Amino acid sequence: MSEITETPRGKLHQLFDANFLDYTAYVIRERAIPDTDDGLKPVQRRILQTLHNMDDGRFHKVANVVGETMKLHPHGDQSIFDALVNLANKGYLIDRQGNFGNIFTGDQASAPRYIECRLSPLARETLFNRDLTEFVDSYDGRMQEPVRLPAKIPLLLLLGAEGIAVGMATKIMPHNFTELLQAQIACLRGEPFAMYPDFPRGGIIDVTGYDHGNGRLRCRARLSQPDPKTIVITELPYNLTTQNLIESIEKAAKANKLKIASINDYTAEKVEVEIKLARGVLAEETIDALYAFTDCELSVSPSLVTIEDNLPRQRTVEEVLRRNTDLLKANLERELRIELGRMEEKWHARKLEQIFIEERLYKEIEEKINYKAVISTIRQSLVPFAAELQRKITGEDVERLLEIKIRRISRYDINRQEKELREIEKQIGQIKQQLTDMVGFTIGHLEDLIARYGEHFPRQSELRTFDEVDARAAALSNLTVGYHRESGFLGHKIKAEDTAVDLECSCSEYDRLLLIFKDGLYKVINVPDKLFVGPDVLWLGVVKNDLVFNLVYRHGPENLAYVKRFAMPRFIIGREYRLFEEHKRSAILLLLLGREGLRIRVSLAPSARARLNAVELDLDEVLIKGVAARGKRVATRTVRKVTDITGTPRKPQVTPLELPGIGSAPDDTDKQPDE
Repeated sequence: MSEITETPRGKLHQLFDANFLDYTAYVIRERAIPDTDDGLKPVQRRILQTLHNMDDGRFHKVANVVGETMKLHPHGDQSIFDALVNLANKGYLIDRQGNFGNIFTGDQASAPRYIECRLSPLARETLFNRDLTEFVDSYDGRMQEPVRLPAKIPLLLLLGAEGIAVGMATKIMPHNFTELLQAQIACLRGEPFAMYPDFPRGGIIDVTGYDHGNGRLRCRARLSQPDPKTIVITELPYNLTTQNLIESIEKAAKANKLKIASINDYTAEKVEVEIKLARGVLAEETIDALYAFTDCELSVSPSLVTIEDNLPRQRTVEEVLRRNTDLLKANLERELRIELGRMEEKWHARKLEQIFIEERLYKEIEEKINYKAVISTIRQSLVPFAAELQRKITGEDVERLLEIKIRRISRYDINRQEKELREIEKQIGQIKQQLTDMVGFTIGHLEDLIARYGEHFPRQSELRTFDEVDARAAALSNLTVGYHRESGFLGHKIKAEDTAVDLECSCSEYDRLLLIFKDGLYKVINVPDKLFVGPDVLWLGVVKNDLVFNLVYRHGPENLAYVKRFAMPRFIIGREYRLFEEHKRSAILLLLLGREGLRIRVSLAPSARARLNAVELDLDEVLIKGVAARGKRVATRTVRKVTDITGTPRKPQVTPLELPGIGSAPDDTDKQPDE
């Protein structure tokens, strides 16, 4: 019974597996991933072949082109139209007439019945040669379509491509036309070369993380500052439109990550997005925020996956270019050999015609009564001239001679015919000479393309190395964190109007907060909405690397006071640390921030034998050490009070300076017993 139930399931699994593999292979090879050799996906190849079949030098309605392409493409007209518009907007292979949309703003193209297109001169010259093209039946067997086009330019790297297949995806960056052909020349000469992407929307590219067609790219919009209150975006990052960019800027502005007054899009043939800044905000301060919090800077991860020898492979740009260059040289050699064969065949036909007419061999067939005798006579009459020919005479040669009209024989110009033969011989010699140096001929072909088309395709993107934008540094301090000692809560949702705030500081959502407690405990936390930290917080502030802390504390076991200075300590978020050894009587007497110019007055417990009950100390004289250092002992007697007297004369008594988060020790220090 188990065999009966398991067998159908096994067959069903086999059916699913087989069909899924067929579907996977079809999507990978026939839809999503381009071919290495001609750089095209099947739909693009069919569009170009259709345009070639229809080509008469004039523009064709896109609707007609789409309809003709459907004879080769088994999918719907919308997919053909979208692919045609995308290919035309790349600007290399298809000339456009009408509204094909705007790659800068993302506007859609007009309906296919309103716009027209045709092959560009570059496409006519570099993509088609029937003698080099392998054709197969179309999906319904009614027409022939090319397996791949004999492209003479590296289209895969020129156009770039994106596609998502089953289990794999490709993202190939476009490159500059002239740079690609120059790299091919360097490849033919055996010289080193390097290639980097070039995007049609311009922008700035950092290729530090680029790994030969893979890796990571950082792309930035180009920003200018016409005046201190205005920023203008003139170029866009890879694959981004002004609409997407404006949405990201408005989203950042709503989140209070930057402040703008207005944003206007004046983009037409060139990108122009104007940002007016809010009052009190300058352009120099906002540019880093635009790169940090909006799509003015994007990270792109290229992946050069392509179909090579009918299989998907991960490649580098150098490997693809070398393969394209070898294929170009092979195709040019095949073209030359085909042309050489045609020229030799043309010379042979002209030479036979010359012999047939000048030697009056046609006279010998005037009295022949049947066709067989005519053929035989001509063959026999040509035997004495076999040494002048380059190959044996065939039946087709004889048939061609018999088709010569009497009018042509009567008007035959011997001198002109001899001149034409010499010209053909000259061309044959030139082709043979070119075949002896295919590397030089290929380089000449590439240099000719650069000379004629290079100026039409200048580099759009600038290559530049730029530093990572520090989001914390670029963020606006748009949050106010408050601490309420009575409740013990801290956070940016504790508002002054709700309760009296004892400590507060301004920060951004990316900052880290340092909390120092009265008993010497400290820790670093993220900016909280509302967090319970207890009633003993002495100091609250934003973590900064340049902070210098000046600490006077009472050490419990000895009941003596110490002073020490230390820079911002290292930390792990949320972990608790101590500024000095833990003891129930240890406490901070005074905490000041600053690197120089600080002075304090230390009031000591009265002593009958002492001349002074207070000493003044310049903190500049205390060395800055690590947070774990014990510090310098202030005096041998018990310290009752420590006062900040920075900027005051030495003798007069002053009131301690009240600073947010900084103050003297609790009043119970005055109640310590005399030593």
